[in-house]
Amino acid sequence: MTAQSTLAGIQPRRFGFVEWFRPGEFSRTEEILPDILSSGASFLRTHLSWAEYLAPGGQDWFDWLIPKLGRSIDLLPCLHYTPPSLSRTGRSSGAPIDLKSYADFVDHVLDRYGQHFTHVELWNEPNNLLDWDWREDGDFMLFCQMVGGAAYWARKRGFKPVLGGPCPFDPYWLNLMGERGVLNVVDAVGFHGFPGTWDSEEGAWGGWDMHLGEMRKILGRFNPAAEIWITETGYSTWRNDEMEQARRFIKALSVPADRMYWYSWRDVPADVPVQEGLWFDPRHYHLGAVTDDNQPKLLARLLMEGGVARLDEVSRLASPNLATGAAPIVITGGSGFIGSNLADSFLKDGKDVVILDNLSRPGVDQNLAWLTARHGRRVHPLLADIRDLRSIEAGFTDAEAVFHFAAQTAVTTSIERPLDDFETNARGTINVLEAVRKAGRQAPVIFASTNKVYGALDDLKMLERDRCYAPAVDAIRLRGIGEDRPLDFCTPYGCSKGVADQYMLDYLKSFSIPTAVLRMSCIYGPRQFGTEDQGWVAHFLIRALSGAPISIYGDGRQVRDILFVDDAVAAYRAVLDNIDRVSGQAFNLGGGPGNAVSLLDVLQAIETLTGQRLETSFGDWRAGDQLYFVADTRKLETNVGWRARMGWKDGLRALGNWLVDNRFEGQALMGERRKVSA
Repeated sequence: MTAQSTLAGIQPRRFGFVEWFRPGEFSRTEEILPDILSSGASFLRTHLSWAEYLAPGGQDWFDWLIPKLGRSIDLLPCLHYTPPSLSRTGRSSGAPIDLKSYADFVDHVLDRYGQHFTHVELWNEPNNLLDWDWREDGDFMLFCQMVGGAAYWARKRGFKPVLGGPCPFDPYWLNLMGERGVLNVVDAVGFHGFPGTWDSEEGAWGGWDMHLGEMRKILGRFNPAAEIWITETGYSTWRNDEMEQARRFIKALSVPADRMYWYSWRDVPADVPVQEGLWFDPRHYHLGAVTDDNQPKLLARLLMEGGVARLDEVSRLASPNLATGAAPIVITGGSGFIGSNLADSFLKDGKDVVILDNLSRPGVDQNLAWLTARHGRRVHPLLADIRDLRSIEAGFTDAEAVFHFAAQTAVTTSIERPLDDFETNARGTINVLEAVRKAGRQAPVIFASTNKVYGALDDLKMLERDRCYAPAVDAIRLRGIGEDRPLDFCTPYGCSKGVADQYMLDYLKSFSIPTAVLRMSCIYGPRQFGTEDQGWVAHFLIRALSGAPISIYGDGRQVRDILFVDDAVAAYRAVLDNIDRVSGQAFNLGGGPGNAVSLLDVLQAIETLTGQRLETSFGDWRAGDQLYFVADTRKLETNVGWRARMGWKDGLRALGNWLVDNRFEGQALMGERRKVSA
């Protein structure tokens, strides 16, 4: 496919990644390569450093790396970095003393590895302002002789040379390459562009169409057959705007170029220097589609779920329509389980709703698609991350009220990555409050907190019964845990949510913003994507309906008061309706003593509903796990007139039927598709 054909409306859908592998990174390469392939990538661009090749162990490293990569994917090696001992400037970006030695190195590489690639990129950073000595080669004559001679020889040997591209793009430099004859001996020309990431590029960036049009015009004069390759483009998520990274990827994939290489697959670890002489800039370290510890960002997750088609599907949801003049309800985490159910209830009443979500939880985009299909243009998706204040502020400008559900929700994840947990739950909550304060409308903010702010409740004496734990104190056993229970933050998750809980209450005192906090027990119901770490009732049912084993942490006798989501939605709405009276207060929200059940009780009920014996196993207790938590909800009931209406067995049946209809439709469940029993 040529650039001209894409201009006619045929968009290229194949793509590649750029990934630099440092000498000795055998295990990192083994980890990354399968993931790149699973993303649907067709191409991989990596560097083959002349300086590293001649360093001790360098040849052995590339003898392993290049065949490893080239056997799995269409490989583009970028040959650059002069050995300092051979450089005119003593630096790796300088021209070699003997210009022909670069062509000799290229010739050697083609002999040794040529069976593993068809194209070879020739480059040596002529626009690197920190390293390139303009006095040594002010008119690029040395560069042209070095690269032009190597390209001529590579072409003569049957390979296709690619001329690397400067960043920012310089049409005068490219035209000079044409006048000097370099463009005549290459098959493709690279383009580097990182719109939206580098401040230094903002003043020069004119858009993909303009810059690639300039390239095509120059190539038309000197080599009309040459292709245009985007050899580097990307977007840094240093502000946690992963949706914007996904959008930029889709945009780069649709521009009139013959290939697109995204920089990069994995973030650079913070302890690895990106470029000698550069001060620390966080943008350099967050350009990957996955984090440095291999956690997929939205871009990688969507590509691995279904390639470009899946990315297209989700990107189409990102179409906010905020300029309607309406005063919307804003729901952060609005694509999530409780958020989407609450949004649906307001939308059915004719309200406009802003859905602020970063889609980080797999599957929640289905909830957003469901809301959009049901309610059309009254749904306003704002796909952004609450950690990025700049990207979310516009969503709160005209807000009538705000419900804040967006959070990191798993204790286990908080222990593995406490900094990320804090940034989302604590810093993200302050961002939401500050966005509301800046809007100046004093919109009420109602926050989804957690019973984990009361700690592990280790001081409560428990009675060990056959299938459950029960408090020894009669009053607690009869009524549950009240709001007068002292706060006792436990685990990073409990700490971050507790901090957010207290900031929420303080913003009424300090800034007169009406706020209320609901400290939730276990909520369950339709539209929940339960996992082992969070949403355990739905997780148990999903595993049971899949015929999969269920893991229990602890002995299964721990007790929770589970609450059906319709009742939770009613509670949140009741708090908003009474915000003038309840502002500045925290309330417990759960099923109460009437819906207090042990994990063993729920498993037994699921066996009855499905008619199947469950396969279960028991493991160690998890950090901060409470033997017993049942919410005393009398304060909420008294203040807003709310009470739980759905009994837990009826709620479990309703969730099971929804799962069968929506998650397992058309599939065989344990030998046959069945409704859970009435």
